[in-house]
Amino acid sequence: MSSPRYMDRSLFESLAAKADESPRGRAHHNFHEMEEPCHRMMVGLQPDTYIPPHRHLSADKAEALLVLKGKLGLLLFSDEGVLLETRLLQAGGECVGVDLPPGVFHGLVVLEPDTLMFECKAGPYRPVSEAELASWAPREGEPGVPEYQDWMRAQFSR
Repeated sequence: MSSPRYMDRSLFESLAAKADESPRGRAHHNFHEMEEPCHRMMVGLQPDTYIPPHRHLSADKAEALLVLKGKLGLLLFSDEGVLLETRLLQAGGECVGVDLPPGVFHGLVVLEPDTLMFECKAGPYRPVSEAELASWAPREGEPGVPEYQDWMRAQFSR
């Protein structure tokens, strides 16, 4: 049996710093072993990270996201890329998280530096497949990402 692992200020600060130093603007801290059936992780996020719209097609890939510090903008899309809903997820706010069923196109935009979220979903880890990425949004590293992120962010500045 392993020891309890705490989500304390020290971990928050360390993960935010790692995300700030990362070229992708995010860093993960896993609480699970890769073979475990339930994956639990804390993710440090900076505003420049790009989390493109995607979905998880496997019936066992629902995911729960909970904002522990900072602010995220959640965007939900139709299969064709029509924006269906936005929701502000904010630590201590009106809505702190979401439980997403499989098959829902969603994207996230980071609205505050040093944002931290807890994520839980079924293992094992499988990279997002081509069929799970939105054909109507740029992929990470492609031209158009900064403009698309600006559009995503603008959905929360009204």
